[in-house]
Amino acid sequence: MRFLSRIGIDLYMLVLLATIAAGLMLPARDLAAEVLKDVTFWAVALLFFIYGAKLDPSAVRAGLLNWRLQGLSLAATYVLFPLLGLLLVALFGPLLGATAVLGLLFLAVLPSTVNSSIAFTSIAGGNVPGAICAASVSNLLGVVLTPALVALLLVQGQGGVGLDAVVRIGTQILLPFILGQLALPFIGGFIKRHKLVTMVVDRGSILLIVYSAFSAGTVSGLWSTVSGVDLALLFGVVWVFLALVMALVGAAGRGLKLPSADRTALFYCGSTKSLASGLPIATALFAAEQVGAIVLPLMIYHMSQLLVCAVLSQKQAQRQAEIGAA
Repeated sequence: MRFLSRIGIDLYMLVLLATIAAGLMLPARDLAAEVLKDVTFWAVALLFFIYGAKLDPSAVRAGLLNWRLQGLSLAATYVLFPLLGLLLVALFGPLLGATAVLGLLFLAVLPSTVNSSIAFTSIAGGNVPGAICAASVSNLLGVVLTPALVALLLVQGQGGVGLDAVVRIGTQILLPFILGQLALPFIGGFIKRHKLVTMVVDRGSILLIVYSAFSAGTVSGLWSTVSGVDLALLFGVVWVFLALVMALVGAAGRGLKLPSADRTALFYCGSTKSLASGLPIATALFAAEQVGAIVLPLMIYHMSQLLVCAVLSQKQAQRQAEIGAA
């Protein structure tokens, strides 16, 4: 476990992989699947209620004063990523197939991570307050921007987002989030003090969504259509996506001569994508039997980014320690 932790794999990631395996080998069927669907719906609603009750608007306002860091982070998340996604779809779309293309486009318009990007920024000695603000604003905007950008990109002939998906987004994500913001003065302190409760809801919701998505894919026979060659190609395209984003975001920070601490925050906030936000949004946007395949690129990207960022942040911390010692 110590070795796995050093390369970015923790117990939760192992549980996540076990949950995927359970969805593939022991899927929920019939009544159990219906119950799971309802439980997952309310778990996602509770998750976004807690997101709303945790996000302090004053912290966001304070961080926005660093306009270059915040502007570049948002541009990386909601401009650079979608453009690269469209480029990769144009290059590899015919080889990947329609569902994988949907997954790549969905990945491209998601907000950045919160906990991971802040943690890696802290380890690497970056601007932690700036990272907190950048990640928070990204996720706040993502509640609205991600569904809107999905609808815009899917006009390209890959499908569309119907009225029922808009209603689900409103009732399952936006409404709970707004209610959480309204309840923040009353329960915000309680939620911040009881981090274990919020962690159980956060991670438990993700596990429910993952099991439900992969279970539905198994029951529908979706996975029988995904060959080893297709999966290998998808891994390759996602890794190219990750490498391109990290190279371009890093180059932007250096080219615009940001302070070192801001470059670090930009790198980790601008090159990561949120599994915690992406999975709930996917359940509201797409049919249950499609979700597993659509979020597969996100799952690959998320786990890959954790491994790469863990290694890079540790190396950066070691370099800073050596400079300090000298």
